[in-house]
Amino acid sequence: MRKTCALTAFLLVLRIGFAAAQTNSPITVLWPSNDKPSLKFTFGPFQQSAIENGQGIFLSDVTAQNVSDQGMPRSVFTVFVSDKNGVRIGRARLQLSEVGPYRTAKAQVQFSAAGAPAGVTLLAGKTIPLKVVSVPPGANFKVDGEDAGMTPKLVDFTIGAHTLEFSKEGYATGTTPLEVSADELPGGSISLELGGITQDMVELRDGSTVLGDVMSMSMIAVVVRVEGKDQKYDRNQVKKIILVERVNPQSVTTKPK
Repeated sequence: MRKTCALTAFLLVLRIGFAAAQTNSPITVLWPSNDKPSLKFTFGPFQQSAIENGQGIFLSDVTAQNVSDQGMPRSVFTVFVSDKNGVRIGRARLQLSEVGPYRTAKAQVQFSAAGAPAGVTLLAGKTIPLKVVSVPPGANFKVDGEDAGMTPKLVDFTIGAHTLEFSKEGYATGTTPLEVSADELPGGSISLELGGITQDMVELRDGSTVLGDVMSMSMIAVVVRVEGKDQKYDRNQVKKIILVERVNPQSVTTKPK
């Protein structure tokens, strides 16, 4: 009886392990169709790197093989991620460099999903290269919520509406909409001037920020006045503090007329 139970438990472990291996096994997608493919995409296992706002952050290494005798120019694909039931649970942007005939290129996708990724579909679109500039330069920026690098940088934008978000230490975060039309000419640029921070900024370890007036700091707590109300934060909650330079009213002298 004990041998039978042990054998059953062993088979159960094997089944669970096999199911997990199936979930993490590579996914192959032929594009644009299975009948006449130009590219063969292989998505590696989806590795969960973190959890944010209740959703998992996943990474996957992608190999794109050109299976035709025609070169493939650099392009951008929208990757729709689905679960085992075919329900769409996430979306990613896949940027592919130029791939020569019968050559291979490698890339990586990152996305958030409220579930276990099990399948992908691809949507390709025409792209327009535009230079993204900030004043001052060296700002980190996102395109449609995804990290895109540091300014200045040449970015391939798909046709349609986008939102750009810029951030740089010591400056207020700025956003701007961008509409890319099909007749847009390459070689253009988009620029945003970052405004200086007018209030003290306290960056917390959970990723959030508090703007206000830092009233006091000690070894155990930081007090910030936000809209007339004092908020107290434990020292261990605080990651970084940026203080705005202020003029002392007592040091200002008025010249007689």
